[in-house]
Amino acid sequence: MQIWSTLTVMAAAFAAGTINAIAGGGTLISFPSLMGIGLTGQQANVTSTLALWPGSIGGFLGHRKDLEGTRAFALRLVPPSLLGGLTGAWLMLVTPQSVFDKLIPWLILAATVLLAANDPVGRFLKRVGGHERTTGWWIGAIAFQFVVGVYGGYFGAGIGILMLAALSLLGLTDIHQMNGLKNFLALSINGIAIFAFVGMEFLRHPGNVVWHLVLLMALSAMGGGFFGAHMAHRVGRKTVRIAVVSIGFALAAWYFYKHYAA
Repeated sequence: MQIWSTLTVMAAAFAAGTINAIAGGGTLISFPSLMGIGLTGQQANVTSTLALWPGSIGGFLGHRKDLEGTRAFALRLVPPSLLGGLTGAWLMLVTPQSVFDKLIPWLILAATVLLAANDPVGRFLKRVGGHERTTGWWIGAIAFQFVVGVYGGYFGAGIGILMLAALSLLGLTDIHQMNGLKNFLALSINGIAIFAFVGMEFLRHPGNVVWHLVLLMALSAMGGGFFGAHMAHRVGRKTVRIAVVSIGFALAAWYFYKHYAA
């Protein structure tokens, strides 16, 4: 049974890496698979975050040249990203297990809705983007990025579309620049969350990281990322997103039934 459980989560990590490389939303695959083999919600969340983070480095490196011209944005938005990510990770770790279990359906539903809203929001922002970057806009963007960081540190799935929306409203119109900066900010949020998870694992909250699964899933997710990069033009971003959104809504419905109706 142990072997089959390990193979299951490795397959899920490969699928998550593939999905992240094509359309995003891989957490909606890796997180439930870990719960399915008996991990608690917090163990699954922390383990999934650690396992998928190395794959996000590849996404950042792939867009690193697109960061040119975004220094002013990064200098203003990285600090709230780090502070928010640290806050969200701490909140997740101190949330009682019974409370976190009841939040799981809502977290999955929120991530699914964000993923589903990606294309409509993107079309809307093309029409309303290009605002002048006044002091008020910057203050609002920094505050919003902190909230995104808190959500990202707590659960994380779906933060990409939130950041793209904020960057568009700040006046960025080059989608490559936006993706490069989004990947950098997401790397910062998840990186500081991982720092908190690992630190608390050794200092105060041991048992949330299943280390052997982190290693195996990380390798699988990186393999999936390479596979997804090759499949992106054959399968299509929209097709993958529809499939992941469908899975997400089905999972949300199952967890709502499990925690509230059963």
